[in-house]
Amino acid sequence: MKKLLGAFSITILIIFISGCGKDEIRENADSKSIPVKVIKLQKEEFSRNINASGQFTTDDETYLSFKTGGFLKKIFVKEGDAIVKGQLLATLDLTEINANVSQAEIGFEKALRDYNRVSNLYNDSVATRAQLQDAQTAMEIAKQQLSIAKYNQGYSEIRAISSGFVLNKMANEGQLVESGMPILRTNGAGKNNWFLKIGVSDKQWASIKIGDAAFVTSDAYLGQKLSAVVERKSEGVNQFSGTFSLELRITDKNKTKLASGMFGKAEIQVKNKTNGWLIPYESLLDGDGNNGFVFVTNDNKTVQKVQVSVTDILHEKILVTGGLENSTSLIVSGSAYLKDGSLINVQQ
Repeated sequence: MKKLLGAFSITILIIFISGCGKDEIRENADSKSIPVKVIKLQKEEFSRNINASGQFTTDDETYLSFKTGGFLKKIFVKEGDAIVKGQLLATLDLTEINANVSQAEIGFEKALRDYNRVSNLYNDSVATRAQLQDAQTAMEIAKQQLSIAKYNQGYSEIRAISSGFVLNKMANEGQLVESGMPILRTNGAGKNNWFLKIGVSDKQWASIKIGDAAFVTSDAYLGQKLSAVVERKSEGVNQFSGTFSLELRITDKNKTKLASGMFGKAEIQVKNKTNGWLIPYESLLDGDGNNGFVFVTNDNKTVQKVQVSVTDILHEKILVTGGLENSTSLIVSGSAYLKDGSLINVQQ
């Protein structure tokens, strides 16, 4: 009888201990869950406005130079001067150039006399046909040399090719300049055809299309927005800046006075829309380039660490376009204490 009571007592004790163990494990599991806050994930369609900056310019900026080299005799304009088409802007010392023209004229006159003399002798059967042809060739060569000398004489002065303004003067009177060396930089600002040249990244370049609308502002006119449109896109990267160049044509024909080189900012309204999720900054961790990681949960009990594709920053949040397709909720606080598979306790 005593043995039976002893076995029964042991059995009760084991059951009691087993029950206590399960409760203890449950309590320990609950104590290890990490409090977090979550938000529901919902994929949306976004219009992405792209912001960039650059400088105002016109589409007809020109570097003017002389066809020939020589001493710069006179510059008739200063930086900022208004100019009209055909106006004389600068000239070389023509002493040497005029001498070359005179020499070419004398050479042509001699060659012409020689040709006429040989032609008469040929008609009298004194000169041969070969002598006549040589004289004619010499005359044609001298004629072309005279034409070149007069052409160079005509381009030993600089005239405005269009009405506008002088932007820069890059040489001084009395300076020895080479052929093709820039002397003046002008533009056709009088036509009011203004552009804003900006640089964008490769992803932005791919998103922007010719004809996309934009708004342009300048620190010189705070609070004033100018309407613009994307006019041109470069087909190659700028080797100095590492960006792609875009030109925004200012379509706003108001009285705002712009100047070449003035700094401007643009907000381009991209027509193509993007599907994705806007998530808070604090939910993203371990970012690397265009990728990052977040913690998500589908059952509000455990978390998974998933990789996401970061596309842009919109409305002070991060735009994610991939990686959250199979997730329902995003962990927005408490991420610092989590790892893949952690137990969580969702806080309201």
